[in-house]
Amino acid sequence: MPEFITDERGRLVDMLADMHQYFYRKRVALFGDPDQLVSLAEFLVTLDMRPVYIVTGTPGKRFETRVREALGDSVPEARIRQGPQADMFLLHQWIKKESVDLLIGNTYGSTSRGRRHPVCAFWISDYRPCGHSYFPTVGYMGAMRLAERILGVFMDRQDRDAPEEAFELTM
Repeated sequence: MPEFITDERGRLVDMLADMHQYFYRKRVALFGDPDQLVSLAEFLVTLDMRPVYIVTGTPGKRFETRVREALGDSVPEARIRQGPQADMFLLHQWIKKESVDLLIGNTYGSTSRGRRHPVCAFWISDYRPCGHSYFPTVGYMGAMRLAERILGVFMDRQDRDAPEEAFELTM
């Protein structure tokens, strides 16, 4: 194996160890493309996060089985739905009954629930923010980027919700 791959893996492991306190036991709702959701659910379980709601409108035969395999015994309460009835309305109903700490999915849901729940969205349309193509989405570097984005969403939400007296500017 090339040394740069070993170096990337080491940096990822170090980074995830530093971030673990922010990810531990966070409840997450996932929506979007089935292939992304399966690998994303597995990654989140690795981070000790809990993907409790997973929905995709894409029909298929093996999606739920693949997600259950990815989750293992880590999240027995996970609710998984696919097909025409698995939409943002269903996800919203689930979240209203039992809230989550984070939503992760495609841009179709990025604006609908961001006021109550932080959202980490993936661009799926032809429009991309400037420079988007320069950020890795696969491999160890992609995992570092994803973990950094998730942590950034949590930190932004924490800053937004903190009372003014909780801030202290130190120079």
